[in-house]
Amino acid sequence: MLEIVQLPCLSDNYGFLVHDTNTKTTISIDSPDAKMITEALEARNWLLSAIWNTHHHFDHAGGNAALVERWNCKIIAPKGDVKFIPNADQLVVDGDEVSLGDMTAKVLHTPGHTMGHVIYWFENENIAFVGDTLFALGCGRLFEGGPEDMWPSLQKIMAMAPETMIYCAHEYTEDNLRFAMTIDPDNLDLIARGRHIKTKRQNNQWTIPFTLAEDLATNPFLRAADPAIRKKLQMQDASDQQVFAQIRQRKDNF
Repeated sequence: MLEIVQLPCLSDNYGFLVHDTNTKTTISIDSPDAKMITEALEARNWLLSAIWNTHHHFDHAGGNAALVERWNCKIIAPKGDVKFIPNADQLVVDGDEVSLGDMTAKVLHTPGHTMGHVIYWFENENIAFVGDTLFALGCGRLFEGGPEDMWPSLQKIMAMAPETMIYCAHEYTEDNLRFAMTIDPDNLDLIARGRHIKTKRQNNQWTIPFTLAEDLATNPFLRAADPAIRKKLQMQDASDQQVFAQIRQRKDNF
């Protein structure tokens, strides 16, 4: 079984410790705050065997060096980010598999936010760590790629089982909700989810993780084919990628 410890880090990041209870093996998904990660490991008497980086941004890889020094752990990182994460022990590409004790995760290359970005998908356990590719009701900014990169990346996630639990790396959900309501205001599922999100945040509770099914029903970035959204944007004859690009552009200026 996998035990997941979610750690709020920095201003709005989440770090994740993933522990195989059978083999007592532990990895960290990214390294946003080495001190907090180390304290969480020590509190549980866990040893860190590896860091699995999703991409090179500092709030995801900035703690690598300190964690390697403390735990002598390995770094697994996207091959596309080799020049930004130069000390990686293993470079991964789309279709690779990485092991956590008795568990195996698939590596999916999801360019867009960065061109090297990857996500880690425990398919048998219905768990995906998506970094900054997908957020609750949102998606990552296109810092290095374009819509032609990010839309296929999101489609890889959309193809997963609806019950997949999505662990993303930021608590952006309330802001994403405000934007989503401008794109899909009559979506009853979105309205209901919005009430739930507001209650959670008022009680200082996390909105992460969430199920893919929830996002498929409510996240406008995943709903480019929806007739109501296309009508709202006056893009009935556009491709899904073009609709997605328009939604992303509007969010950038929101």
